[in-house]
Amino acid sequence: MNHIIRSLKYEEVVLCGHSLGGAIVQSYYYSFPQRVKALVLIGTGGRLRVSPVILDGLKSNYDKFLKELPSGAFNNNTSVDIINDYIKETSTVGANVTFTDFSICDTFDTIEKTSSINVPCLIIVGKDDKLTPIKYSEFFHNKIESSDLHIIDDAGHMVMLEKPIEVNQAIKDFINNYF
Repeated sequence: MNHIIRSLKYEEVVLCGHSLGGAIVQSYYYSFPQRVKALVLIGTGGRLRVSPVILDGLKSNYDKFLKELPSGAFNNNTSVDIINDYIKETSTVGANVTFTDFSICDTFDTIEKTSSINVPCLIIVGKDDKLTPIKYSEFFHNKIESSDLHIIDDAGHMVMLEKPIEVNQAIKDFINNYF
């Protein structure tokens, strides 16, 4: 990521990441804090443990995993079209890549470094997020001095698909307030 940022000749960036993407932007921040102007952390945490049931399901029956995914990733009222589009897109990645992504999440742990984040931080979470529950975002908010917590109703882990207008507005307001 640093190579891309440097090749674009950006001195400072605002990084945004969801779930594993949130882990990636946190890792970048800890390696290059001087290059990060702000963080937007969506449905993520400083530790991202994954249930062994999910990891085992990915290994043994990917189709079953895809069918059960909505119950953990989406609010119960999310449009079937949104869920089906997500499942269709996810299925193109394949079981091995998905398993690797979830395994990376399972070993990610920078929780002890969280309070060292000293840039403005927007924390967004769906109120019904079962994969990265609200308590993860509240932990960030309590440990990061310059942070805003935005909990979005009627949304789960895929908050940016379920409530894109609200997520985009929160990001826009954050940018306008800080910069």
